[in-house]
Amino acid sequence: MNVVVLTKRVPDTETRIQVKDGKVVTEGISWIISPYDEYGVEEALRLIEKYGGKVTLLCLGPEESKETIRKGLALGADAAVHLNDPAFEGGDATTTAKVLAAALKKMEFDLILAGKQAVDQDNTQVAVRVAELLDLPHVNSVIKLELSEDKKSARCLREVDGERDVAETVLPAIITAQQGLNEPRYPSLKGIMGAKKKPITDWKAADLGLDPATIGAK
Repeated sequence: MNVVVLTKRVPDTETRIQVKDGKVVTEGISWIISPYDEYGVEEALRLIEKYGGKVTLLCLGPEESKETIRKGLALGADAAVHLNDPAFEGGDATTTAKVLAAALKKMEFDLILAGKQAVDQDNTQVAVRVAELLDLPHVNSVIKLELSEDKKSARCLREVDGERDVAETVLPAIITAQQGLNEPRYPSLKGIMGAKKKPITDWKAADLGLDPATIGAK
């Protein structure tokens, strides 16, 4: 099966954030994969280890995001698509979802995983908006994921407002990961070295057929 994981480059949660003139000072900040996205990457790897297939990371961000993408590849993902264009920058949840959805239309997938939220903006909107744009079912805040024997549906245990419920969905679908879904692995030395050789494909607005005036800060 093909699993795509939406990942975002965010400041390390242990970084001391400073604000100047209304903007975050980025100099000296350490960057990581958003922790909730790491649960998505780990779950994708476990599914592929069980069923076979391929894990592809999809990341929207500046050129510097490649360092973060390589960290995901070092964990075991097979390839990555980097949405790398100044036209994408400065967007909100709506425009970010629009770009991600356009990219996913060019990709093959049986399942899309993402973190339930990014730890920088915490708006918990992007993955759900992508699902709506692609007319896909979505299940949020999942702490346990089980695929059916034919891999055409999934049973999800969710944690919501201190309670738990079960949701079932057909695939493909977008499922967002909550803490407790798994314990993310650490990259091995072999994985770190191997990540340097794994492909990262760059796509710009023109590759996605998007008008720069309708995305990003514009």
